[in-house]
Amino acid sequence: MALDTGNLSEEFRTHPDWKDVVPSITDAPTLGEGLRIAREQSGRSLAELSSVTRVPARYLTALEQNDFSTLPNRVFSTGYVRAYADALGLDEQLAVERFKRETPDPSVPLQAPVGVAFEDVRRYSPRLIAAGLALVVAVVGWNVFQRVSLMRAPQPSDIAAIPESWTLGAVPGQSLRLSAPQPAPPDQTIPALYVTPGLEAELTGVDPTSPAALAAAAASPVQRAFNPRGAIYGASASASQVVIQARKAASLVVRMADGQVLFARQLAAGDAWRAPVGLAAVVDASSDFADFDVYLNGEHGGSLTAEQTPLAQLNVRAQTLARQAAVEVAARTQAAQIEAQERAATIQSAMTTTAGG
Repeated sequence: MALDTGNLSEEFRTHPDWKDVVPSITDAPTLGEGLRIAREQSGRSLAELSSVTRVPARYLTALEQNDFSTLPNRVFSTGYVRAYADALGLDEQLAVERFKRETPDPSVPLQAPVGVAFEDVRRYSPRLIAAGLALVVAVVGWNVFQRVSLMRAPQPSDIAAIPESWTLGAVPGQSLRLSAPQPAPPDQTIPALYVTPGLEAELTGVDPTSPAALAAAAASPVQRAFNPRGAIYGASASASQVVIQARKAASLVVRMADGQVLFARQLAAGDAWRAPVGLAAVVDASSDFADFDVYLNGEHGGSLTAEQTPLAQLNVRAQTLARQAAVEVAARTQAAQIEAQERAATIQSAMTTTAGG
């Protein structure tokens, strides 16, 4: 049964909440006309959509007029098309694919056509088919000939002609005797694992014989560690405390205080950017800010919570967490040392009492 949507009652169209269905981006003759028609049906102006998408109005006008020569580089233009289509309720992927078809990348050279001409195929196809059939017939005939030449009448078994000269349990020409049972091999023994006294407490700062120290170490949460799953840009690992990683393909822009762009790239899933320490900049993740994970000192610190995030705020969080971790380690180490001194004093006191008695 087909769904009839051609005749709609005027009662539905005059309703305050009525809104026409957003047209598909593939229905328009060009990408620009499709964007313009969708914007006009939405009833919004270029200035309003520029505020929503954070794309300058002149670039939105250029997209609607198919004037791609005024757009910036291809990475930013693709991001503008994706943002504009998302704001209008269109399919972002279809819009980007149509943009790439209508504006091919000039940096990719065209390849010369390869293959055999159709006329040559038609000319040589009967010969190729005949050669293939001849090869198949030759292989089948050879296999049939081999099978026929190896066929022979069934022969009686040579074993059946030998008279039976032995019975079950007897060995012809020998006398079989069983000796006494041998003792079972000794069980395998594994020596106990040797643990150097004091080595674990010296390396980890936690005494394995102290229940309080073990409970305190287990109480401290361990966050998810940073796992590089793609390209890493920005500062080196030793000069950074903040890492921003994309969970899926999204654009990331980092601007200095004076407006100069420090980093701008369309990151793939798993790509990351290391932020330098002490840099006064703003991280602009546009409308995909929730698709970026933030790692502070190598541990997961949540996701970006806004489209624009001051980098100084993330660096301060990382430094605060590092100081807190250092204080906790120092406190656990001091508690373990005090407990070890008290244990040594108790042992010394017991030895003195035993010697005096």
